[in-house]
Order: sequence, then C-alpha cells, then structure tokens
Amino acid sequence: MEGRRAALVVIDLQNGFVNRHSRHVVPAVEALVDRWSAGGRPVVFTRYVNHEGSAYERLLDWTRLREAPETDLVEAVRARAGRARAVIEKRTYTWFTPEAEELAAAEEWTDLVFCGVATDSCVLKSAADAFERGFTPWIVTDACASEAGPEVHDAGLRIARRFIGARQLVTAEELFGQW
Repeated sequence: MEGRRAALVVIDLQNGFVNRHSRHVVPAVEALVDRWSAGGRPVVFTRYVNHEGSAYERLLDWTRLREAPETDLVEAVRARAGRARAVIEKRTYTWFTPEAEELAAAEEWTDLVFCGVATDSCVLKSAADAFERGFTPWIVTDACASEAGPEVHDAGLRIARRFIGARQLVTAEELFGQW
C-alpha cells in the first residue's frame, strides 16, 4: 500500500436512515472511525438532505429527510463528525459533490473507503463512482447496512462485487490488515 493515500467516507449515518435494520452498524462505524483516525488518517462524513421537487419525490414518491431531526447525524457519531476533515451535504446518492471532488483532489487521495447506510444505494453508488473516477474504492462490509433490511444489504454487496471487484469488499479487520 506504499504511496497510497486513503480517506474513510462515512455515508449518511443519519437519524432518518437508522432503524431496526441498520442500527446495528452504528457501533461498528464508531469503532472504524476511531481506529482509522487513531492512525492519523482523514475521515469525511456525508449527510443527505432531500428537497422539494427532487427526483426522489417526483419519481419515487419519497419525501423524507427534508429537515432535522431526520437529517441529523446519529448522536453516536456527531462528535466524531465535528473532528472530521469535512461533512459533505449532498442531495444525491453519491458522495461526489463538487465539494467532495475538490477535497479529494486537494488531498490527493488515491483510495476511498466507504461505510455507512445504505449499502444498496448511497454506499454502492459512491463506490461505483469512485471506481469510474480512477480512485480505488473499498467497502467495509461489516460497517454498512441497509435500512430496507439484510436482504437488500446483501443484494447491494453482490452488485458491488461486480461493479468494483470482490477484493474491494473487506471487513474492518481485513482493511486494517492491509493499511
């Protein structure tokens, strides 16, 4: 891993996405962020905010996550987000907003390590977009979940294996074994 520069990107760990299917991942993300940060590595959080007239509303009839407390990061990670390199607000599935792209370029990151919610949408889309932009994407499988349930989480991981490569899906322990 010589010469590689990586950031941990925590995707949408927000009140509106954490439920009975996804809350188990919160302690795993906390531990991952703490261990990653202890090595002096950068962490970025994302926060999704829906808006009136969005494609989610027009095409999916989905009007949630427009305001607090749904849009707030879960309490367990708020302090960690305050110490993060950035908290990127986004209105799409992907973390690749103009702000995120500028940050990744300025920091010269080569690898982006994704965790959070939801494996089947925002985590998957961010990892696929990283792949297409020339970054090496990683998905930490035991630090991701889907608010739609374990079957949907598993489906997201199956698609990710095809999109970004099976070797890019790792557990937290495997990740730290490589980094």
